[in-house]
Amino acid sequence: MRVFLDFEASSLSKNSYPVEVAWAFEDGASEAWLIRPAPGWTEWDARAEAIHGISRAMLDREGEAHDRVAARMVDALSGHDLLASAPSWDGKWLSALLRAAGLPRHALRLRDSDDAHLETAMALLQGAVEPAQIEGVASSLVASAQIRAAGEQPAHRALADAQEERLRWLKVRDEAQALACRMRGSGGAR
Repeated sequence: MRVFLDFEASSLSKNSYPVEVAWAFEDGASEAWLIRPAPGWTEWDARAEAIHGISRAMLDREGEAHDRVAARMVDALSGHDLLASAPSWDGKWLSALLRAAGLPRHALRLRDSDDAHLETAMALLQGAVEPAQIEGVASSLVASAQIRAAGEQPAHRALADAQEERLRWLKVRDEAQALACRMRGSGGAR
C-alpha cells in the first residue's frame, strides 16, 4: 500500500535531525510522532522552529524516544511503498533516525511522491489515451493536481503535510479515472 510520509526537522543543515514524523496510508490511516532527540542531536535553528512551531522544550516534554519512533516506523511501514514530496531531505532524516536507533539506515526506503502520482495516472489512462500521449497527459494531470491555493504555504507539520500529499494522490487518481471514462466514452484510444 502507498504511504505518504513527512518529517519536520531541527534545521536544514547537514547536522539536522528529525523532530516530527507522520505518515498517511492511502486508505486514510495515519500516525504522527514528536521525536525526543537522540543523545548528540544538539544542532537547533530558531528559524526552523518558527516555521514548524515545535520547540526543543516541547520535544523534551512531549516527544517519544527516538528509538521507539524508529521501531514503530519499521513495524508499521515495512513492505509498503513509502512516498515523500522531498525524498532527499526526508530520506536524510529517516536515515538519521534509523541509524541513531541502531537500525540499518536502509530498513525503510523513500520514493518521490510525484513518481507515484505519475504512475497512478499512467496506469489509469492505459487503453483510453493513445500510448504516445499517456505520459504527457498524465504529467499534465499531476502538475494541475494542487490541494492548496496558489501562494498558500504548506502547514509545515508532518501529519498535515503527509495528509496533503495523500489528498493530492487521490485527486490525481480521481481525475485520471474520470478522464479515462470520458475518453473511452468518446471512442478514446484504439
